[in-house]
Amino acid sequence: MSPPNDHAARQADFHAALWQPRPPGGLDPRRFAVYRNNVQHGLTRALAARFPVIETLLGAAFFAQTARVFAAAHPPQSPVLLDWGAAFAAFLDGFPPVAHLPYLADVARLEWARGRAYHAADAVCADPAALAVADPSSLRLALAPSVRSWSSRWPALSIWQRNQPGAPDGPLPGGPEYALIARTPGFSVVVEPLDPGAHACLDRLASGAPLGVAARGTDPTPLLALLFRHQLIAAIGA
Repeated sequence: MSPPNDHAARQADFHAALWQPRPPGGLDPRRFAVYRNNVQHGLTRALAARFPVIETLLGAAFFAQTARVFAAAHPPQSPVLLDWGAAFAAFLDGFPPVAHLPYLADVARLEWARGRAYHAADAVCADPAALAVADPSSLRLALAPSVRSWSSRWPALSIWQRNQPGAPDGPLPGGPEYALIARTPGFSVVVEPLDPGAHACLDRLASGAPLGVAARGTDPTPLLALLFRHQLIAAIGA
């Protein structure tokens, strides 16, 4: 039996060979090439499933090459690929071939947030009547685990929306843009545009600030209505 260190070294060599032209010693080059191509294709398609708009923006061929570079630098750490891709947006930020598309990483962050929202834990919805107190400013709102706050200094939300099935064409607005991303109890992922004040209020609520502090400088009513409409407030308390 090989020592554990030898086994770990062989695994490392085998993984490295997946991204190099030559297979490890002792393996048939043709058979290993088939295996390597299958692995790379599988990871490329898994990444495309998480970032479909990025694939659309880059084109399938260029996305596949980008995905292979990403996978070589950030290989999956588990056979379960649910968490793989978390580093993709940051990777795009520093990937020279897409430097002329500065909004791309923020579109990827939006798509990643949608995926994380979909797989978030369930939560019951609080009764809106709990806000009907003499002074609601001291109340704290626990948001559903699926709630994500997203922002971009580019019109990345509009770009994502333009690339949805059936979306109309039209001129893009200027940035920045903000959004609430979450999953409803009916397992529908919503992406709701926010204005800067509502976005700041959402961030403060998510950090645990009481309603009076979270709403400082803005009217929280539209945001609260949005959260209740999608059943995204899990608890209300002092």
